[in-house]
Amino acid sequence: MSTPHGPDAAEPPTAGSPPNRAALDPVAGEWQRVSPKYVVVDLLGILVSTVLFVVGSGVPWLLSGVPWLVVLPIGALVLHLLIAAFTPRRVRALGYLLRDDDLVFRKGIMFLRIVSVPYGRMQLVDLNRGPIARAFGLSELKLVTAAAASHITIPGLPEADAESLRDRLVELAESRRAGL
Repeated sequence: MSTPHGPDAAEPPTAGSPPNRAALDPVAGEWQRVSPKYVVVDLLGILVSTVLFVVGSGVPWLLSGVPWLVVLPIGALVLHLLIAAFTPRRVRALGYLLRDDDLVFRKGIMFLRIVSVPYGRMQLVDLNRGPIARAFGLSELKLVTAAAASHITIPGLPEADAESLRDRLVELAESRRAGL
């Protein structure tokens, strides 16, 4: 058995060098990312959640006066601050790839999840715009199939891109279903 040599050969990483991201990515191609504005939208959602959880978990402490119950709102605040700190990186990890036969969606930092949805299996392509996302010109695209595990939602798409992607996916789904 021989090993390939030349410019196409993959060099093993040397000690201390970061691994090649393409080698770690099981699906190669040109990944499309969500809008960077989605970071702000997500952070605003986290802010609302933080206020609700801190106030809600602080009520027992305020009503009872038990000193150690102050740990609940402090814990809720620390947890939400950690979530907010990782939000920009988590949003950068979101991406989708249109291939010949399917759409591939990835998300996650530590726990990477990659879902492939064949065009012929798509039953519904839904476009949603919440009030905060709409204020930033963003939409959310939801793909529904018969299999419960393969539903995916692509958040943070610019409105024009989301509408174009929806139309393209509907067209591809109809053409693939016709061939079944």
